[in-house]
Amino acid sequence: MPEVGDAAVIKAVRASAQRLDNGNYHALIDRMAQASLVFIGEASHGTHEFYQERAEITKRLIKEHGFRGVAIDAAWPGACRVHRYVTNRGESRDVRDSLSGFRYFPNWIWRNRVVEEFVGWLRTHNDSLPPSQSRVGFYGFDLYGLHPSIRLILEYLDKVDSRAAARARHRYSRFDHFGEDAEPSGYATDFGLDKSSEKDLISQLTELQKRELDLVQSEGQAAQDEYIQVVQNARLVKNAENYYREMFHGRISAWNIRETHMAQTLDALRNQLGTKNTSPKLVVWAHNLHIGDASATEFGQRGALSIGQVMRDKYEDDCFLLGFTTCSGTVTAASDWGARAEKKALRPALTGSYEELFHRTGLSDFLISLWDYEAATGELKQSRLERAVGVIYRPETERPSHYFYARLSDQFDAVIHLDHTRAVDPLEFTPQPWDAETVGTFPSTF
Repeated sequence: MPEVGDAAVIKAVRASAQRLDNGNYHALIDRMAQASLVFIGEASHGTHEFYQERAEITKRLIKEHGFRGVAIDAAWPGACRVHRYVTNRGESRDVRDSLSGFRYFPNWIWRNRVVEEFVGWLRTHNDSLPPSQSRVGFYGFDLYGLHPSIRLILEYLDKVDSRAAARARHRYSRFDHFGEDAEPSGYATDFGLDKSSEKDLISQLTELQKRELDLVQSEGQAAQDEYIQVVQNARLVKNAENYYREMFHGRISAWNIRETHMAQTLDALRNQLGTKNTSPKLVVWAHNLHIGDASATEFGQRGALSIGQVMRDKYEDDCFLLGFTTCSGTVTAASDWGARAEKKALRPALTGSYEELFHRTGLSDFLISLWDYEAATGELKQSRLERAVGVIYRPETERPSHYFYARLSDQFDAVIHLDHTRAVDPLEFTPQPWDAETVGTFPSTF
């Protein structure tokens, strides 16, 4: 009977849970340090504690275990401004100015006080390192930012190679027909984005990659780093065009293009930051739906991938996936796309969901380790409801909008449950311009 199953889960979690007192993450940090890719999730895009705990864990991985970079599910161009700031190479006057690249709705995801504090900490940490030691970078690996990426590519090529710039302008000219606020679902039909477009963009990426190889041998590190940024922007444009074209045909296939792009970007970062003998250690910040193994969820049964699944399949034990859950509290979210960010009451978790069962343990904040056998591991293999809140929260349609079925012990290597949480503090609540590139996400605004 369901009650027996619920009781078994509650009993097993009580026996296995590690209480979190003053950031007691020692065992978790030690286990994470064994992997070169650590994925840290969030069950919503607007919960203070998810951001705060993720930042504190990341600081320890950087300070104690030599992690080389932080990659976030944001567009590469916006994160690049932060990267230049934390490595003391950019034009930003201060921390807040470095976050100005995240100017579109939903900008509170990265323009909030926790991220602001973390970026300031990262700049201070890097400034304290000896000149011979590599700085810790800050990177975006999501698919959005097509137009800014094109601008950055052309600006760079105008400086170094006018003929290459002319070739790039010709290849990118089909995007001149629509502005940054155009609906991406209409790109393919209205402006003829077809397979010939893809060939042009692949040619542009290949040309830049060949030049990158020459730079490695003939130019200094600063020039090489700048060019790697350009190559990544070209990769983004090529994959984004494919994403928009495919989005017109099927949302799951478009979602999978996005997840595959994320994986390609992480691999490019590993190649850039690594050596012949070692792989660089990276921390990845994204929503649970991205970093969890999709094969353990109902979305995976429908054919959807996740970056956590792709990288776990490729690197196995060299990946670590950490998820977060909460039962009740408040959350920062909007009611509609492009609307004002609001502090919303989070409805208590639905009966029978993982979050509701964790609440019924009577424990407040705790860690469940799933990487080795624990009593809870077997009980958490049963498919149950799990909550996911994106940039939009609609409590009036709580079940269809924000819950899905998952096998938690297969989805993550560990889970942190924070029973009552509060909304993250945005740097501003005013409505922001929205970028049509980010509208077509699947399952819903993640």
